[in-house]
Amino acid sequence: MRKRLLPLLLCVLSPLASWAWGVDGHRAVGKIAEQHLSRRAKREIQRLLGTESLPLVSTWADEVRPYPEFKETGPWHYVNTPSGLSQEQYRQQLKSQTEPNAYNMLQAKLRELTDSGKTQAERIMALKFVVHIVGDVHQPLHAGHAEDKGGNDIKVKYRGKDTNLHSLWDSGLIDYQGLTYTEMAQQYDQRLRRRQVRALQAAPADQWLWESYQASEKLYQEAPTDTDIDYRYYPAHAELLRQRITEAGIRLAGLLNEVLG
Repeated sequence: MRKRLLPLLLCVLSPLASWAWGVDGHRAVGKIAEQHLSRRAKREIQRLLGTESLPLVSTWADEVRPYPEFKETGPWHYVNTPSGLSQEQYRQQLKSQTEPNAYNMLQAKLRELTDSGKTQAERIMALKFVVHIVGDVHQPLHAGHAEDKGGNDIKVKYRGKDTNLHSLWDSGLIDYQGLTYTEMAQQYDQRLRRRQVRALQAAPADQWLWESYQASEKLYQEAPTDTDIDYRYYPAHAELLRQRITEAGIRLAGLLNEVLG
């Protein structure tokens, strides 16, 4: 398993940082999105990013978090709510939270991205945040409970190593696959028909988070009381992993097609 020095360094600099989907997961989301972009959206993204690409900028929002000027962006990566909410209660929670979170900052960055009064640099930064946040909100534990910090306080042992439920879903299961992000994108993005893609892209952002919240509720219930997660966990959850990363990429493309195309 290859070592990733940059994520390791950033974890040392910022112990509370959580990399939803890890480097490969976020880049797989960006790669899947590239495969569903309209021609006009592709041109505008290339004009903004130059030699960079959606996969490469997908981790930027995590990479800058340890720096003082981006300290305030930590809460932009998740939405924490109580357990046991109905869909309507959950939507009300999203609308009532005034502190910055993934839901309201996604809306804010979309407005900046489409604001012709913003500078090129501001629009580029907004695009990078949009790419990352869309990936984040499809990770179930980024729509988890405030009381356990989205599963960070739920200690587990996986493959003989101490970790926590949040980190397991951020990168532990992805690393277990042993795939590059391009291999993930290729394998994941081949099962949906055009009408299914359109249906996914028609869903609003509060629906994306509701889906993650529902998935997180099940993951909380399944968390072992003795902390040891055995070999059966990955096969039992591989489809959910694939589904959420694929949906994130397809929805990111739909969003960018709408605002940039």
